[in-house]
Amino acid sequence: MGGEIMMHRPVDKQRGVSLFGLIVALIILGFIAVMAMKIVPAVVEYRGILKAIQEAKGSGTTVMEIRQSYDRRAEVGYLESIRGYDLEIVKGEDGFDVSFAYERKIPLVGPASLLLEFSGTTAKSPLRNPTRKIQ
Repeated sequence: MGGEIMMHRPVDKQRGVSLFGLIVALIILGFIAVMAMKIVPAVVEYRGILKAIQEAKGSGTTVMEIRQSYDRRAEVGYLESIRGYDLEIVKGEDGFDVSFAYERKIPLVGPASLLLEFSGTTAKSPLRNPTRKIQ
């Protein structure tokens, strides 16, 4: 035991996460989680609207039938951003083409907000649609 020397690492050379680093990381993860909780429902609704217009296009032979078919699907799927009267329906080469566009404004903190722009169509070559604002 006589020749052994205990080596201690100096405190300033230790590795690891500091309390400040941990707090910053948790704040960043919290911000990302809050943003995801606000954005994901809007994206899920958008995907539902895309599916609903595809199904409505296939189930109607007139503009009114397509609008009514979409409204039924929107009611069942809790799709509230777009109604049948908001759809742009035009006669295409292979039947009717159904299009939509809207904005969703998500409040963040104080005057800051996030604006999401959604649009979709059943046409093979999509055209720019007028945008309807949703708040």
